[in-house]
Amino acid sequence: MTDTVTNQHLAPTTFPRVAQDVEPVGLTPAGLQSVASLRKRRFAVLALNLGTLVALLAGLAEVLGTGGWSAADVVIFTAFLFAAPWTVLGFWNAVIGLWLLHGRRDGLKAVAPFAADGGKPASLMLRTAVLMTLRNEDPARAFRRLRAVKDSLDATGEGVWFDYFVLSDTSEPAVAAAEEALAGAWVQEIGEPARLTYRRRVSNAAFKAGNIRDFCERWGDRYELMLPLDADSVMSGDAVLGLARMMQAYPKLGILQSLVVGMPSRSAFARIFQFGMRHGMRPYTMGAAWWGGDCGPFWGHNAMVRIAPFRDHCHLPMLPGGPPLGGAVMSHDQVEAVLMRRAGYEVRVLPVEGGSWEENPPTMLDYAKRDLRWCLGNLQYLKLLDLPALKPMSRFQLVWAILMFLGLPAWTLMIALLPFKVFEDRAIADYPVVLAAGLYGLFLTMHFVPKLAGFADTLLEKGGAARHGGGTRFLASAVIETVFGFLQSAVSSLRTTLFMIGLAFGRAHIGWNGQARDAHALSFGTACAGLWPHLLFGAYLFATLAWLSPTVLLWSLPLTAGYVLAIPFAILTALPAAGAWLARHGLCAIPEDFAPPPVLAAIGAGERG
Repeated sequence: MTDTVTNQHLAPTTFPRVAQDVEPVGLTPAGLQSVASLRKRRFAVLALNLGTLVALLAGLAEVLGTGGWSAADVVIFTAFLFAAPWTVLGFWNAVIGLWLLHGRRDGLKAVAPFAADGGKPASLMLRTAVLMTLRNEDPARAFRRLRAVKDSLDATGEGVWFDYFVLSDTSEPAVAAAEEALAGAWVQEIGEPARLTYRRRVSNAAFKAGNIRDFCERWGDRYELMLPLDADSVMSGDAVLGLARMMQAYPKLGILQSLVVGMPSRSAFARIFQFGMRHGMRPYTMGAAWWGGDCGPFWGHNAMVRIAPFRDHCHLPMLPGGPPLGGAVMSHDQVEAVLMRRAGYEVRVLPVEGGSWEENPPTMLDYAKRDLRWCLGNLQYLKLLDLPALKPMSRFQLVWAILMFLGLPAWTLMIALLPFKVFEDRAIADYPVVLAAGLYGLFLTMHFVPKLAGFADTLLEKGGAARHGGGTRFLASAVIETVFGFLQSAVSSLRTTLFMIGLAFGRAHIGWNGQARDAHALSFGTACAGLWPHLLFGAYLFATLAWLSPTVLLWSLPLTAGYVLAIPFAILTALPAAGAWLARHGLCAIPEDFAPPPVLAAIGAGERG
């Protein structure tokens, strides 16, 4: 059986290519920044993080060392070394980002100098392929989103430069047949067969990365740029056109990542989650881009990618060994980013909201499936740390992606040892209660500073709260999301810990398949089947702490309540009625809920119709 290809393109159209300049001396490859000034930023951030981490470790050592060091103290201190850096860097990224957004006039220029004039050439001159990758998704839903992107691009007057590819790895025959029928009908409607290509592979070799590589090898020489989209991705024509023009203006930009935010959702879980994620990402990404510079992130979708260097230099290796860490790379995006930078091209992020959306999982259990796939993919980076000739910053990015998930079992271990620590220390007369409580409160605050900075950003921005339904609704939403964040953090940390224990024994496996997109309820049995370990772990903590020190139990609730409440929390946030109630009262709303942009309005009208 061979791949199915519908409406292959005609002979490639000739189009101008901007000449590649020689890399400027003393500047990043695209000539956007002084290497020396970027290095100073990175050293400043390194100093801030190391200083903060050392201060926290010194305070923790004093608390743990009271009465002498035990085995539990050593384990807790070591676990903190793995868990704390992610929180500390997140804190400083958010602080720097908020300063850039509101503390200086040229904050965006300092972060994204390519945006100043890069988006305003007279006309686009680069042919671009818009790719949507699918695997067992709802075909009508996916095509509706791609159609909205095309219509929005055509409305800009520059649609002639864009062609569309639906790259399917679907394995279910009925879904594949529906995809092909929709593609054929759309070609007939467009009347230009060369504008839309549908291709289905018979295998999911190398997952999504293999899907996109197949495109690059078949059709990549016909285009300068590609815009990968997931099945739940949407971008406005103006946003896509702006990215393409910036890439045209700076030929040494290899990847330009947009800031992707959540779409309006009927799901309570997705609605609350993306409210917090949206506010947490904006200052965080701004701060990270300030010192990350030319070694920016790639999230695998909603980004403009220069095809030639991607095809020639970003081929992913097959990892040695068997599953779960061997084989094809699952979290391909960050590896492709560091390979693109190694090839002499910049990888940048445009940390500005506007015209780039995705959908978030509708329930806690759907979110966990996606999160665990990311966990496995990031842990595969352990086998890629010896890639030759990487930039130091790029190698740090891989290490950081690994620590993102290694820190979660470290937190779980510290919480699991809390009753042992309380038992050991209850006889110490001069226990430093004030210092211990201060460290605890400080660290919890630092953990939530990215979201707090995002809330502050909205309140400081003129009309920011009004775009979220008004100040009262916005503040109420912030309170709801803060409680949600504490509960969800507990659930995610234990779930990831159990998954990583399974990995260590070779018992965990994650595949790549279609994801649930629509709001749906969770039954009590389904929630229990997925979350009974959380209830068991929570019962252990509550029972032991209630016996040893009810005061400590009370103080621990921000970290421990999520375990015992996991099952009802999952059921409640999945209830369609809960999502409808939040929407009816304008809670955890985003600006698009109140004033939907044309591209999202078109999708909404299609789904209602």
